[in-house]
Amino acid sequence: MMEWQPLYKVAVLSFLVGMVFGAVVNKTNFCTMGAVSDWVNMGNTGRLRAWFLAIGIATLLTQLLHFNKIIDISSATYLTPNFGWLGYLAGGFLFGVGMTLASGCVNRTLVRVGGGNMKSLVVMIIIGITAYMTMRGLLAPVKTNVFDVTTINLAAHEISDQGIGTLLSSALGEDNTDLVHKITALVIGGGLIIYSLMGKELRHSFNNVVAGVVIGMLIPAGWYITGVVGFDDFEPVRLESFTFTGPTADGLMYLLTFTGSTINFGITAVFGVILGSFLYVILTGKFRLESFTDRTDMIRHLSGAALMGFGGVLALGCTIGQGITGMSTLALGSLMTLASIIFGSALTMKVDYYLLDESGFFNALRCTLSDMHLFPAARNKN
Repeated sequence: MMEWQPLYKVAVLSFLVGMVFGAVVNKTNFCTMGAVSDWVNMGNTGRLRAWFLAIGIATLLTQLLHFNKIIDISSATYLTPNFGWLGYLAGGFLFGVGMTLASGCVNRTLVRVGGGNMKSLVVMIIIGITAYMTMRGLLAPVKTNVFDVTTINLAAHEISDQGIGTLLSSALGEDNTDLVHKITALVIGGGLIIYSLMGKELRHSFNNVVAGVVIGMLIPAGWYITGVVGFDDFEPVRLESFTFTGPTADGLMYLLTFTGSTINFGITAVFGVILGSFLYVILTGKFRLESFTDRTDMIRHLSGAALMGFGGVLALGCTIGQGITGMSTLALGSLMTLASIIFGSALTMKVDYYLLDESGFFNALRCTLSDMHLFPAARNKN
């Protein structure tokens, strides 16, 4: 019996783990946009803490795999010495705006597709098309000539990568970079876990705890699948874990050009998430079809989808790809993207709120920036 190539082993395992991902996200209502919304609109940090718990667990387990030489995280895309700061900031911001307009990030969109949401299916297609256009199509020159030209080559400054530990070591003149990396991992990963567990909104919610713990464990599982199961002396599988913007584009192209395409971890993870969500709603009787309510709803979702596809490629990832997977590598770019996504989403929600007064977009933006202490508050006129 012929042994399977590592590529196909990786594809099968990522599909199965993706199914778990999709089912858990659907069951627990794990949603980054929802987490920011709960925080901004109601002051509830339960789902936000679940997200941070997932980051903390993913960081500690990923770094444990790295320091025990099970995987070499230094080869991950997020730790490249090419520091594309403008892409991280602008891409993350656009993604945050987009996921708010589209009622959820790429991962949430895939989960909703599995649940029968037809407008999410359209959103997924637009995300995929826009992302592919940004990677290899009509929008690629914009990425190359506007954003990539601002990239800083850290290697030219004798800095091997953009890891926070590496940058701290360089700044402090510390030769023992492994020690700095370990301390950084403990402080960031452990700090996020402690912060998360301090909130009663998390501790008193079974779903939030399950979401944070399971998703936090699935990220290092992805690293292990590609880094260990996918290892081959001659044709090793690229080291990666869960991210959904680029793989959604690749998944659509795989369906269109099956005979000329090669399966990979990201493509099967996307399909796994959809199927896992579908099986969950079928088994629990929660499957229902949903479509756009009106033209405004459609335009809002399609605009958000385009912004997510474009922004996700610029930032090299989404709320999962950069927000959890990238953060688990302790890359500075991931931290910048994460902050930009949260800022973009929170800003959009506040603007939406002020637009309810029908006072105009610019007034709504001014009030929002004032609330965020980024613009002087308007003086009351007597």
